[in-house]
Amino acid sequence: MDEAYTRWWSNGADLVRGGFHERLNLDGTPREEPRRARVNPRQVYCYNLADDLGWQGPSQQAVQHGLEYFLRHYRRSDRLFRGLVNPDGTPATERAVLYDQAFALLALACGYETFARDEYRSQARELHDVLRAQLGHAIAGFEESQPRITPLLSNSHMHLLEASLEWMHVDHDPIWRALADEIVELALTCFIDPTSGFVLEFFDRQWRPQPGVDGRVVEPGHQYEWAWLLLRWSALRKGARSAQKAEATAVRLVELAEQYGVDRARGVVVNTMLNDRIVRDAQARLWPQTERIKAACAMAEKTGEARYWEAANEAARALLKYLDSPLPGLWRDKMTIEGTFIDEPAPASSFYHIVCAIAEMNGAVKRVGAVSATQ
Repeated sequence: MDEAYTRWWSNGADLVRGGFHERLNLDGTPREEPRRARVNPRQVYCYNLADDLGWQGPSQQAVQHGLEYFLRHYRRSDRLFRGLVNPDGTPATERAVLYDQAFALLALACGYETFARDEYRSQARELHDVLRAQLGHAIAGFEESQPRITPLLSNSHMHLLEASLEWMHVDHDPIWRALADEIVELALTCFIDPTSGFVLEFFDRQWRPQPGVDGRVVEPGHQYEWAWLLLRWSALRKGARSAQKAEATAVRLVELAEQYGVDRARGVVVNTMLNDRIVRDAQARLWPQTERIKAACAMAEKTGEARYWEAANEAARALLKYLDSPLPGLWRDKMTIEGTFIDEPAPASSFYHIVCAIAEMNGAVKRVGAVSATQ
């Protein structure tokens, strides 16, 4: 509230050409570089939550600023969203991938929640229909792009589930519930390795793990993120056929991530491992720490067990190390195996992870406190 929100508006927003910068140097100056499709939707998400978190700045203006730029410069004639534009808004690529469409839906949900404009809801429903028509997979879920490519990714579907859950909160159209249900079923039947219990990342056209090492890759941060989303979905869909299975799966994902994905010496979640539980990349990016906070808080609230609060506390303390940057309101992104940080600009895309983790922890603590006060 004191530094980050203000800095990513005053320095991170391009108030001349529109939209948000991709990265800020550690002195706060923006980088002149192409902007990924995920950046503006993520900043829209952050500023949509700003009022609730207590920021006194122009949050609605920031939401509008990011959303207008995104809709103007990223949307193609076929209504899908391209993945990269130059700072002046001209296309840097025409390729449209599923991951970016998920964040387009998330941004539209935030815009609709902030302004209640029917145009945002209509555009989201249109994008949903375009995804079904152009990227729908013959078995379940979605293709990654057109023309079709492999591998297919569980990660892009995870963010599509996140967006569908956001829409379920603000729009009663059954398409969002159906989309969420379909992705959860795909996760429970295909994404999660029945032998190891881990969520895998890369799949062939039949939703089987990719051959070789790629089909065995596990990202501990995604174990936490999937767990958090499955718990959210099961709470909303208590009567659904797979609700209990999703809840049990979430518990197992957190247990596995805690046991094998955390480097206890540094107190951080590592980047990648294989499904044999052997760490593959022991560096630690910022975002997995935030996903551990979210999942641990959800589990603490669900079970009341102190060990989950302890995990959330450890993850929050780890996150503070990344936020200790030369200029307050910025952050480090990559921790080395020695516990030092790579000297590089702060990515705007991390703000979404930080804000969501803080919002989840605040909410969980308040709800548990309210329950305790009545007992």
